[in-house]
Amino acid sequence: MNPVERLFSLEGRNALVTGGTGPLGRVLAETLAAQGANVTVSDRDEAACAEVSGRLTAEYGTRCVPLAADLLQPGGVADLVARLDGPLSILVNNAAFTGTAGIPGYAVPFEEQTDEAFALASTLNLQAPFALARELAPRLRDSGDGSIINVSSIYGLVAPNMGLYEGTVMGNPAAYGATKGGIVQLTRYLATVLSPEIRVNAFAPGGIARGQAEEFTERYEKLTPLGRMATEDDFRGVLAWLASDASRYVTGQTIAVDGGWTVW
Repeated sequence: MNPVERLFSLEGRNALVTGGTGPLGRVLAETLAAQGANVTVSDRDEAACAEVSGRLTAEYGTRCVPLAADLLQPGGVADLVARLDGPLSILVNNAAFTGTAGIPGYAVPFEEQTDEAFALASTLNLQAPFALARELAPRLRDSGDGSIINVSSIYGLVAPNMGLYEGTVMGNPAAYGATKGGIVQLTRYLATVLSPEIRVNAFAPGGIARGQAEEFTERYEKLTPLGRMATEDDFRGVLAWLASDASRYVTGQTIAVDGGWTVW
């Protein structure tokens, strides 16, 4: 193994990925397994967690295990932490309601957005990462190479361009941007209080192509310097870097992975 490969290697390290069975979560979990990490795949659906972890074990030969948990339920974080086995080096806070989540009163015109939807999104998108970081800090600290990676969004960095959504059924809820902006500040805060034993960083994905309305996609791509929407594979590199010793002198940062969207 050459020096660069050693920097990116996660051999022998244990990772937890929340939201690990969704389109992005599967790619993030696979990235860590490909680097040699043992990965606990956590999400609400037990069968889906088993499917993802089983596939990763078979393909990469690391110890990948399922751990179903509902972070929206009272005691959901405590339950996950209590059932998480062994030491931990890497925590990936990926579970979240996106802007397309079908929550009543969420991705609707602003005047129709409800307190209940805002609170629900806040619980999963912001409170759960805070609580997991707090409860798992002792294990991450004891590992000697602790790294927390939070998933923010471009809408945690800039306000939405609502013109993108004209003529579509899509929306952009206030709770999404507010919670993803909160992740940016939470990342800074945790980086200071958990240093030097634990590094804490985030990445902010740009829009991911998932069959959106053609007019939305065309507008979005025209406003993106690289001229396209993202795919889930575009986030493998930033996670591989932030989880490993390749970024060992980086903490408190939110990396925009957005094709240049936020430069304009």
